[in-house]
Amino acid sequence: MRSSSLPLPLALTARLSPVVVLAVAGWSLSSGPFATAPAAEHKEEQKTGTESASAPSSSVASKTYSAAPSPCGSLAKKTITSLVPGAKTAGKEIPSTDSKLRRTCSWNALKGYDYRWLDVSFEVADSDEKARESYKDNLTEKSGGGDVPGLGDSAYSVVNLTTEDKQQTREGVVVVRASNALVVITYNGSDFESKKAPSTDEINKGAIKAAREAVAALEDGQKS
Repeated sequence: MRSSSLPLPLALTARLSPVVVLAVAGWSLSSGPFATAPAAEHKEEQKTGTESASAPSSSVASKTYSAAPSPCGSLAKKTITSLVPGAKTAGKEIPSTDSKLRRTCSWNALKGYDYRWLDVSFEVADSDEKARESYKDNLTEKSGGGDVPGLGDSAYSVVNLTTEDKQQTREGVVVVRASNALVVITYNGSDFESKKAPSTDEINKGAIKAAREAVAALEDGQKS
């Protein structure tokens, strides 16, 4: 007979923060105005300075998204109960150094011997180009997956299996770029009775489903 009192393996018990953390510390909150070009002594220099000041610059490009939406409210309750049976649907938001631009919510639960963990993260950059760079960096770190068509401007999914002390854990990660924002989903699971992990198909489909809802929440949220 199953019992929900079985302790978690040490590796999972010690997991107090989301699996995926994006390297976005360098993203700035705003761009300053153009500096006034110094006066030129020659007409040619004056002409060049005028052209330079009037030229468009990516540093002042408009942003589609100015703030990250609430990650704990980004998924439907039925989706949470389906992907993480036994979890509280309210979720738990992870503290952030800048909650306007970076927000993550986690759900995890052990039901019987089945364990599931789900993270939803939003990252807002100051330009599409910065988001594209971060997106590429994430793909380099998580090679071996494939593109997800019809999701954001670009999306990528990868599923990996790890084994520790004969216990399998399968984890799926979906990274989505939508304009100047990134959405990252991390979804994993283990069965502590059989020592096996959920199938690749189950984890991958679950992560992609969560990603589609999270992107929809981003699009429905505040836009600048």
